[in-house]
Amino acid sequence: MKYGYFDDINREYVITEPKTPWPWINYLGNKDFFSLISNTAGGYSFYKDAKFRRITRYRYNGVPMDAGGRYFYIKDGDTVWNPGWKPTKTPLDAYECRHGMNYTVIKGEKNGLEAKALFFVPLETHAEITRLTLTNKTDSPKSFKLFSFIEWCLWNAATDMENFQRNFSTGEVEIDGSTIYHKTEYKERRNHYAFYSVNTPVNGFDTDRETFIGLYNGFDEPDAVIEGRPCNSVAHGWSPIASHYLEITLAPGESRDLIFMLGYIENPQDEKWESKGIINKAPARAMMARFDTTEKVDKAFAELRTYWDELLGRFSVRSGDERLDRMVNIWNQYQCMITFCFSRSASFFESGIGRGMGFRDSNQDLVGFVHQIPARARERIIDIASTQFPDGGCYHQYQPLTKRGNNDIGGGFNDDPMWLIFGTVAYIKETGDLSILSEPVPFDNQPGSEVSLMDHLRVSFDHVINNLGPHGLPLIGRADWNDCLNLNCFSNDPNES
Repeated sequence: MKYGYFDDINREYVITEPKTPWPWINYLGNKDFFSLISNTAGGYSFYKDAKFRRITRYRYNGVPMDAGGRYFYIKDGDTVWNPGWKPTKTPLDAYECRHGMNYTVIKGEKNGLEAKALFFVPLETHAEITRLTLTNKTDSPKSFKLFSFIEWCLWNAATDMENFQRNFSTGEVEIDGSTIYHKTEYKERRNHYAFYSVNTPVNGFDTDRETFIGLYNGFDEPDAVIEGRPCNSVAHGWSPIASHYLEITLAPGESRDLIFMLGYIENPQDEKWESKGIINKAPARAMMARFDTTEKVDKAFAELRTYWDELLGRFSVRSGDERLDRMVNIWNQYQCMITFCFSRSASFFESGIGRGMGFRDSNQDLVGFVHQIPARARERIIDIASTQFPDGGCYHQYQPLTKRGNNDIGGGFNDDPMWLIFGTVAYIKETGDLSILSEPVPFDNQPGSEVSLMDHLRVSFDHVINNLGPHGLPLIGRADWNDCLNLNCFSNDPNES
């Protein structure tokens, strides 16, 4: 069965059948704020770190597949449907998903009403924008009800799924006009909050999941949507969500744009509050004002397209084979940049919870993108080297939020030190920047332990030659060189690579 096709002119993959064999996903964002989105609008968002700054909740390996995302429910008479088909799975008259360079467009049509959603993260912005365009394609006026929906994660994606005795007591929101703020633990120990807004007055809202969905319902049949009215619920503990309710009428042929924003804000400690108990919303209002019209959103989207035009324009081939050109000029380079941003720490196959950025992975990834963004490659090398131990050993992973080694995984992967040499050499060969070798870099991020990067490379090499097996070959540690080779797990004898 054919599920879609490549649109090389627009650098997009077009999906024409929502029931793909697995969710086919795209990655939004290229610095600090990131989202994963499937072809049916499933997925999640986070700031820098998919474990410690998870913004929206997602269910892995669940039934049904790909549960949780940024959903729009349309109630048109007695028919309830979603532009991305899920979660209601109402058969659509037309469906299309376009995965592009850091953006996705999902379009659905039912009974003469078209809903087209553009999802992207603007450059240098800690927010995901959705421009939802609603079009009445009939020759009669059409009135319908629209419900937005996201589900907040309680920041730490691991404890969000573990400590329910605590979680069910801490969820907290604040509603201000058309914006719903997620401020769980803000007054106790955090300096950050998230928000979900729409650029028009709303007719109602919900922030309590049980009220909106119903205790024994799924995402496919929320009580509020089925009944066609919100409850204006205010979450206090339990599971906070954000849902806007709008009543819309479109004339024949009329289109209307709605701008939704999922944003993240950090406030300095002495600027946390507007007044007692009221969070400082000034940064959020300023962010919303940057994207509160279609024109502003279109400008930001054009800037994102230009950014990728420039990145992909630095290297290209013309082989005479359109398939080879497509992979080299578009999708391979795009994949290399996405891999750099995430280092495989977050996807639909890595939850973003059990690991951080890989030491080995990130050094390997440098080869794929260093020609595109050499300055960020240089920064990444310094970040990686800063987690190394004085004896040349390494943490196998580090958390991108703190840039500190991941104690949960630890070290003992004896090949990791050599990959720092590999990544640094790749950077120097591409840029000619030998000054990086003189850059002061700490061990284990301890102030005062700084030595030159060149010294880090020396101890990396020494760590390998000082850990040899009985035949003088490098000693295998934990999952060395290949994550499936973990031979010492099954033996008390030293094994060699």
